[in-house]
Amino acid sequence: QVQLVESGGGLVQAGGSLRLSCAASGRTFSSYAMGWFRRAPGKGREFVTAISSHGSSTYYAESVKCRFTISRDNAKNTVYLQMNNLKVEDTAVYYCAARKLLVPTTRDYDYWGQGTQVTVSS
Repeated sequence: QVQLVESGGGLVQAGGSLRLSCAASGRTFSSYAMGWFRRAPGKGREFVTAISSHGSSTYYAESVKCRFTISRDNAKNTVYLQMNNLKVEDTAVYYCAARKLLVPTTRDYDYWGQGTQVTVSS
C-alpha cells in the first residue's frame, strides 16, 4: 500500500512558477514509477508527466513540455513537479500517482493522491 499526499498548489499569475510535491508513505517508493495528472473544471483527467522508479526516464504531455519538470528524491520518498511559465489553461487539480512499471502516458495507476489545486490568473 502506498499513500500519496500532494502539496504546493496555490494561486499564481500567468508566467509565474510553482513547485508541487508529492510525499509517499512506505519503504518501497523507489520501486514505483510516478506520474502527475490534472483535471481542469469540466474536463477529464489528463496525463501531465511521468518518471521511472529511479528517475532515468521521463515523459511529458506536449502541452507542458519545456515548461514543466518532473523529478524525484527516493531518499525523501518525494516526487516533484516544477511548473514554470504557467498559463491560465494550466488551472486544474493536480494529482500524483504511483504504479509499478512506467508506461508512457497511461492513466492506469495503482495509487492516487487527493490532489492539490493550482489556479493561474491572467
